[in-house]
Amino acid sequence: MNSIFTLIPLFPLLGFLVIGLFGKKISKGLVGIIGCGTVFVSLVLSVYAFSGLIGGGEKSGNSITIHLFDWITAGNFSAPFNFLIDPLSCWFLLIITGIGFLIHVYSVGYMHDDPAFDRFFAYLNLFIFFMLLLVLGDSYLTMFVGWEGVGLCSYLLIGFWFKNNDYNKAANKAFIMNRIGDLGFLLGIILIYVTFGSIRYKEVFDVASSFPSSKPVIIAITLLLFVGATGKSAQIPLYTWLPDAMAGPTPVSALIHAATMVTAGIYMIARSNILYTLAPISMDIVAGVGLFTAIFAATIGLFQNDIKKVLAYSTVSQLGYMFLGLGVGAYTGAVFHVTTHAFFKALLFLGAGSVIHAMSGEQDIRKMGGLKKYLPKTYLTFFIATIAISGIPPFAGFFSKDEILGHAYTYNNFFWLMGVLGSVITAFYMFRLFFLTFFGKFRGTEKQEHHLHESPSTMTIPLIILAVLSVVGGFIGIPEVFGGTHWLHEFLSPVFSASDLKTLPKEMSHSKEITLMVVAVLAVCTSIYSAWFYYLKKENIPVADGVAINPVQKTIYHKYYADEFYEAVFTKPLNWLSEKFHKIIELKAIDRAVNFVGESVTWMSGQARLLQTGHIGFYIFAMVVSIILILFFKLL
Repeated sequence: MNSIFTLIPLFPLLGFLVIGLFGKKISKGLVGIIGCGTVFVSLVLSVYAFSGLIGGGEKSGNSITIHLFDWITAGNFSAPFNFLIDPLSCWFLLIITGIGFLIHVYSVGYMHDDPAFDRFFAYLNLFIFFMLLLVLGDSYLTMFVGWEGVGLCSYLLIGFWFKNNDYNKAANKAFIMNRIGDLGFLLGIILIYVTFGSIRYKEVFDVASSFPSSKPVIIAITLLLFVGATGKSAQIPLYTWLPDAMAGPTPVSALIHAATMVTAGIYMIARSNILYTLAPISMDIVAGVGLFTAIFAATIGLFQNDIKKVLAYSTVSQLGYMFLGLGVGAYTGAVFHVTTHAFFKALLFLGAGSVIHAMSGEQDIRKMGGLKKYLPKTYLTFFIATIAISGIPPFAGFFSKDEILGHAYTYNNFFWLMGVLGSVITAFYMFRLFFLTFFGKFRGTEKQEHHLHESPSTMTIPLIILAVLSVVGGFIGIPEVFGGTHWLHEFLSPVFSASDLKTLPKEMSHSKEITLMVVAVLAVCTSIYSAWFYYLKKENIPVADGVAINPVQKTIYHKYYADEFYEAVFTKPLNWLSEKFHKIIELKAIDRAVNFVGESVTWMSGQARLLQTGHIGFYIFAMVVSIILILFFKLL
């Protein structure tokens, strides 16, 4: 069993090496087979290991530590390279390899005509390797290696079409903003070692469990870790990179910015649940930031017209719900929503890719319409994903979002109310997107209409599989009120038991729980009806860019001018300061000092050269004088 876990990240790494070294010399078909095949093998091994963990070779709930080699040893500091296998890491293995494999298969059709087909698959495989390393490591340092690795791959994939300078800027933006968060994560790791004398999870959590609640050092650690999570998981204020990251190919949006990479911050906090439970102030901050991000990003999605930008802000909003779950103690609920979100959001992005593929690259939903009859499979699967993300029962999104809202209600009624408001806004902008894309008259060009066709099977089969998962995925967490046992909660309980978690708080009665569900669902249905009435029945089409609209809509359409604010407050002052440092410190101080040293050596060399006269008499005289001086100083 132990060797299997070691092989899981190894196969994607081998795929990266083979494609990276020999991709130009082999056919695209073979590149696709290697890229997809290596991830599929990891998926099979993950399923086999998962089956062993829940009742095959290992008792359910046990953790397994696999020592690979001694990595860093310096004085009292020791960081072995180990893998930790427990229910949480094993569950994320299934998500990463499962969704990753489907997106790899989809990419074979989507990227088939791209001349850099081999480079794309090399980057995808490298990303899968680093993501697996992130969740398999048994210490914060190993997690950090995977953390930085997926950041690198994100940069490479966002800027994949590097001949477009705007895409390069988007890649740089993602890389830089992630580095800001990563600094907080790194400082948190250092403080963990200073406080606990170790960076391995088990040793840290064993010591932390004896700490009193609200100790300042624990609060500092958790807030620093949260800074890292806000960068990787696109929370306010470090969220603006993710919408711009839509510059990458659509499979990249689905894999990195919907299903896996952006959930790394969720995994990190869920893994550190003991520390956060000991820091109620930090949990309040996590919940508050998550809730504000969920509402803030959802409102921006109301007026976006780029199909991928709408989904990007939807991702930011849904990540906010996950952080809300973490902040109110619903650790299982947050991981549950990670799972269901991976299903329906990957499906939405891949469905959007199918639409863009049919529209010859067009992404503006105002130029679409009536695609239902041209793309029947894409239409049906996209419809399922839209229902799922809106939280309509019994689709997957309903159960996971309801669990988070249930915890939020007992934690703070206001949190529940705002969470429901976010769900209402989500349902409206998602069905706005759905109606404008697939219903009404086609609003594109004749050339685009002539090109409309359903995507090939390599693209539609992953859509169908994800659609099925979006329908049935929520059944792993059926609450007790519906006669379920919440299987996922039972499976993850060994990881979260020290935080005294419950599927839903005991003080909530079943009648109240059902009432909250009904209120939320009715509110969402009302929102869906409003979108249908305004965009389908009344046939309202969003105004063109540049057309005057009311100030509130204009502000939201321009994303609250957040990028402009960052540009004015941070980017321009830093650029100005850098320019001044260059002109004053670099050129006038450092360069002059270096040049002075060089010029001084040149001048002294020129003067010393004059001593070489070529006259033997002068040399004898200088030698005698030197001997006399040496003897004189020796006597002194």
